[in-house]
Amino acid sequence: MSSDPIQLMIEKEIALPSPPAVAVQILNAVQKEEAALCDLVKIISADPALTGKMLQIANSSFYALKNKVSSIDRALSVMGTNVIKNIALSFVIATDFRGEKQSNFNFDSYWRRSVTAAVAADLLSQQLGQKDDDIFVTALLQDIGMLVLFMNKKCAYSDLLQEASLSAAPLSDLERHHYSFDHQQVGAVLTRKWGLPESISMPIGYHHKPDSASENNCKTAAILQFSDKLSNIYHETNSAEKARLLQDELAEYFSIGAEETRKLLDDVAAKSIEILKTFEIEPGDMKPYSQMLQEANDELGKLNLSYEQLVIELKEAKEKSDRLTQELKDINLRLNDLAYYDALTGLFNHRYFQDSLNSELTRAIRYHSSFSLIFFDIDFFKKVNDTFGHPAGDQVLKNVAKEVKKTVRPSDIVARYGGEEFVVILPETDMTGVKVFAARLRRCVEGIITEEDNQQIMVTISLGGTTFDPERPETTKDTLIQTADRALYMSKQNGRNQVTILAAERTPSTCKL
Repeated sequence: MSSDPIQLMIEKEIALPSPPAVAVQILNAVQKEEAALCDLVKIISADPALTGKMLQIANSSFYALKNKVSSIDRALSVMGTNVIKNIALSFVIATDFRGEKQSNFNFDSYWRRSVTAAVAADLLSQQLGQKDDDIFVTALLQDIGMLVLFMNKKCAYSDLLQEASLSAAPLSDLERHHYSFDHQQVGAVLTRKWGLPESISMPIGYHHKPDSASENNCKTAAILQFSDKLSNIYHETNSAEKARLLQDELAEYFSIGAEETRKLLDDVAAKSIEILKTFEIEPGDMKPYSQMLQEANDELGKLNLSYEQLVIELKEAKEKSDRLTQELKDINLRLNDLAYYDALTGLFNHRYFQDSLNSELTRAIRYHSSFSLIFFDIDFFKKVNDTFGHPAGDQVLKNVAKEVKKTVRPSDIVARYGGEEFVVILPETDMTGVKVFAARLRRCVEGIITEEDNQQIMVTISLGGTTFDPERPETTKDTLIQTADRALYMSKQNGRNQVTILAAERTPSTCKL
């Protein structure tokens, strides 16, 4: 998208709405690095309705947290600032831009499709191993340009929507013909003007034509395009044909198999129904695609008893096949546990960490993104074993591992490196992010109490970390490990219970955060 002339044209032609006041406060808060967490908690907690919705979605199956969270403070520590910020923005914007029911524009239908697309984008990005905290709000707002165009053009834009539904012409083509710009470009300009990062605004500008986006944004734009298609299966006609085409396209574009696509379709429906209710939007008759197919088969079976018998036999054969497949999966999972998990703590083991670090480094170089690495170990752990015995020491390791797993994001990788030493890989995390996370992790472990023979054992950890800089793609895996290990050594030398974040070949900064 050619930003300057298009932006001037859009701002001259239409009036861009201001963001909701609470959204402005949230965006301003997260830009203040040091006070972001505290300010964000205050802003959200000031609105009881927003707080309730936030906790409801945080505890939903969409995020599948192992333990329920009962406060925004706790949700922030478990899920991270970005996730909480984007959930809050999603609620605030979707609530503020509802419109009037008697309008020519169906706002309920629009937000139903948008929320479904947001859920689909998040699930698809997870399936692709590209967990992105911003993807939910990006997909939710990908078509917000349509709302803006309707607010400005009213009936004329309603007629354009009608024309698009009756003809084979894409809506964006009709928009450019009438206005010289389309809703993608309006959405990109609007979100940029609102202060959202380019990682959100740029993909929105190309979500119908991802191949035209820059290298940094084309994959996110493609995920948005497919999220829209997934949403269309549940909110438009010809669902079966759309599902068949989508299966072929996902296989070609992302190498996703037919079974994975069917599971994705079902997950999108199940989780969208739950999230739509949180947004106070009626899901209507939305149901998982497999249920739609089964109901269609049931109806067909009523027409012909011999065919019904065939369906039963096929169903029995499928159930047997599914049983054998599940047994094979269970065996593979058990083998995977033996190969990649640490038996004592339940965390990933050293081998899995090495493989994952290779994969994350390759991904970061390919997509020009950053990630961080943290080493930490338990201070004076030998003293714990000598004083309380090795069983108590094992219990301390288990308790630390349990709390660390609660603190990290689903996309993060935590492994036992050996003995009392652990390692965390943080995808899509820069130097600022790793400092905040490491400080939170240090405080988390500091509060753990292990009971042994009516005595309380409390431990601290020393942490060392580093960040892969996409501007320095020559950085190797060994360099990252050595840098993080050196940073850990410095934390221990400087008194322990500290965080040292060290950039490769640069001066470190040591702090007790």
